[in-house]
Amino acid sequence: MTAQPVAAPPVPRKVAASLSEAKHLSFWAENAAPVGLIVLVVVFSVLSPTFLTVGNITAMLVAAAILVVLAVAQSFVITTGGIDLSISATMTIGAVGLGLAYQAGLPFWPSAIIAILASTVIGVINGLLIAKGKVTDFIATLGTLGVATGAALILTDGKPIAVTSTELLRLTTGKLGFVPYPFVLAAIVGAVAWFVMFRTRYGLHVQAVGGSEEAAVANGVKAPRVRIAVYVWAAALAGLASLLLVARIGAAEPAINTNYLLNSIAAVVLGGVSLTGGRAKIVGPILGALLLTALSNGLTLLAVSQFYQPLAVGLVVVLAALLTRFQKR
Repeated sequence: MTAQPVAAPPVPRKVAASLSEAKHLSFWAENAAPVGLIVLVVVFSVLSPTFLTVGNITAMLVAAAILVVLAVAQSFVITTGGIDLSISATMTIGAVGLGLAYQAGLPFWPSAIIAILASTVIGVINGLLIAKGKVTDFIATLGTLGVATGAALILTDGKPIAVTSTELLRLTTGKLGFVPYPFVLAAIVGAVAWFVMFRTRYGLHVQAVGGSEEAAVANGVKAPRVRIAVYVWAAALAGLASLLLVARIGAAEPAINTNYLLNSIAAVVLGGVSLTGGRAKIVGPILGALLLTALSNGLTLLAVSQFYQPLAVGLVVVLAALLTRFQKR
């Protein structure tokens, strides 16, 4: 007797649906950040034996914390269809505010509050210019970028201000398990932002304004207030990021680092947030920030020249931007 062929076990419906969806570009557009992060981890762990060591993972999480907070901040602005080009300068103003207050003799935590308030002022100015003054977001935030940059240099005479305190040291070196405190703080920011965006009326209004401001206003949404609030929220988070920045380098540096601006936008694009507004994500931009940090870290471990790293980041972002054309509406 001839043996009957054994039938292959049926593929579960969810798995079959995922495999079918993976055939379409929309799948890769929706999941660019997590898929890209997994690919990078696999590639760099093979090429460099130190990539997945505890020490290097901890270093990456510390480095990613600042970018995670800025990416979350930028996500709210971009969801409304805007953009904040002043976010790195706002963070610098916060760092300078912290440094000057601490230098004047204030304890660390009052100085930290001053840092956040100083950054928030930039957000209020941005929001009023855009919502009330009807200045385009690009021009308004480009202007405050210049103002904040100049103010930081004038206030410090262009010199870094050393900040040494036990609280700052604890923030720099402390860990919750193996997770460093800076990333714990960034994770808390991400969790709160997710709740605000997807579980509150304000988050719904942010998405509505980005989707169609006219329709949102017709339904009773006060669009100017929403726009002002997102820039204030973004600036306050930039102030919080300034604490992490000062903790990392041990000083309030008055010169801005434009890489944080570019990478915050890049993380949002990688995370699947639409640059035209109305499409909100929080987890995606966080994964995008982790991806960019892992990319930079991996290239450094492989002794790739610093000159090539912006090139690699740029190529990744352009690819992600092209994929956004295929996102589901």
